[in-house]
Amino acid sequence: MDVTIRESTVAGTAQAPPSKSYTHRAILAAGYADGATVRSPLVSADTKATMRAVSAYGGAVDRSDESAIVVDGFDGRPETPDNVIDCANSGTTMRLVTATAALQDELTVLTGDDSLRSRPQGPLLDAIGQLGGRAESTRSNGQAPLVVGGGVDGGTVAIPGDVSSQYITALLMAGAVTDTGIDVELTTELKSSPYVDITLEVLSDFGVTAERTDDGYAVAGGQTYDPDGGAYDVPGDFSSMSYLLAMGALAAEDGLTVTSAFPSAQGDSAIVDILDRMGATLEWDREDGEIAVERSSLSGVEVGVEDTPDLLPTIATLGAAADGVTRITDAEHVRYKETDRVSAMAEELTKMGAEVEEKQDELVVYGEETDLHGATVDGRADHRIIMSLAVAGLVADGETTVTGAEHVDVSFPNFFDVLADLGATVER
Repeated sequence: MDVTIRESTVAGTAQAPPSKSYTHRAILAAGYADGATVRSPLVSADTKATMRAVSAYGGAVDRSDESAIVVDGFDGRPETPDNVIDCANSGTTMRLVTATAALQDELTVLTGDDSLRSRPQGPLLDAIGQLGGRAESTRSNGQAPLVVGGGVDGGTVAIPGDVSSQYITALLMAGAVTDTGIDVELTTELKSSPYVDITLEVLSDFGVTAERTDDGYAVAGGQTYDPDGGAYDVPGDFSSMSYLLAMGALAAEDGLTVTSAFPSAQGDSAIVDILDRMGATLEWDREDGEIAVERSSLSGVEVGVEDTPDLLPTIATLGAAADGVTRITDAEHVRYKETDRVSAMAEELTKMGAEVEEKQDELVVYGEETDLHGATVDGRADHRIIMSLAVAGLVADGETTVTGAEHVDVSFPNFFDVLADLGATVER
C-alpha cells in the first residue's frame, strides 16, 4: 500500500497505542504462568507472532475481548511444538521464544520472513549452548532458521551486551522457571539497557525477582509467574508516541494533546526531553498521562541513541525540519533492526531535499541547509521508517508518497487513521 501525505497542519487529541515492548513481554510472561489476562494490549503483526508462539508451546490465547488477551499458560513447562514457529518479522518474538525453546527436551524450529532471517541470533545461540542446550543456525551463520532444545536447567552465561538487549531479556524470562536460575555476565557494554529495565519491571509485576549484578544480571530459578489479581495492564508506547509528539512540534498550530503518556521504564520517553532541548513548546502532565505540544521553532541538538535506537528515525525527521545541525551518535546498532535504519533515513530524507551525512556510528542532519519537498520514498518494509517519513511529509512542500505503508501494522496499526483524524491530508 502506498500512502500520500500533503503538507498539512494537525490539531486535537490522540491516544498513544499500547506499548509493543510491554505487550510482548506480558504475553510471554502469561504463557510462563499458569495463565493471566493482559489488559489494554497492542494487537499488531509482531505481538500476534508472540501469541502464536505461546500457543505453539502448549498455551492458548483468547482474543474474544477486544480490550484484553486471556492467556492459558504452559506453567513454566513448554511443550515441543507440533510445527515450525513462524516469527514473521518480529525480532523480539524470535529472541524471547528462542530461550523458551531451550527449556524443552526435544527440538523446536524457529524461522521468520526474509528480514528476520538476516538478523543476528548468534550470541543467544551461544549462550544456550553454554547452558548445556542445543542451539544451531541451520545455515551456520548465526541467523534463522534456528533449531533449539535440550532442556536447560540454569547456569551462568557470558554474552555481549552491544548486539541486542533482547538476548538478556530472553534469558532472564526463561531463567526464572529453570531449576537453578541464570546468571548473565556481560562481556561488553550493554546497549539499549532501558529495554532490560522494562523486562525487570514486567517480571516484578508477574511476581518474579530478577536483578542487576556487578557483572550483568541474574534471576533465581524455581520461581512462578503470577501477576497480582491474575491480570496485567499494558502502558502506552513512547516509541509510537514519538511520531505523534514530533508531528505536534512540527505541524500543530493549535496544539496537539497525546494521552496514555504515563511514566514507565521505557527509554524512549527520552523523546520528551529531546523535544524540550530542541525548543519545542510542550507540557507533560505525568499524573494524568497527557502531553500537550504545539508547533515550535526547533534547533538542532546532539543526541546519543545508545539506549534509544528506535528514536533515530524520529530524531532524524525532526533534525531535517529544525535549524542548525542535529547529530545522532552511538548509532551503529541501529543498522541491525528491521532494516539498516541509519542508511534508510539518510537516503530517504535526501530524496526529500535534506542535507544528510551518514557515518558508521552517526547520522548528521544539516537542517539549516535543508528545504524539505515532497518525493516518493521507500518505507523499507519498516514501520518506524514509514511513520517518520510520513511525519516529514507534513512539513514538506507538495506531496510525499510513502511506499509499503501497510507495515505500520507492526506497531501502530491505525497510524494513518489517526493522522487523518488530526486533520492531515492523507490519501491511500
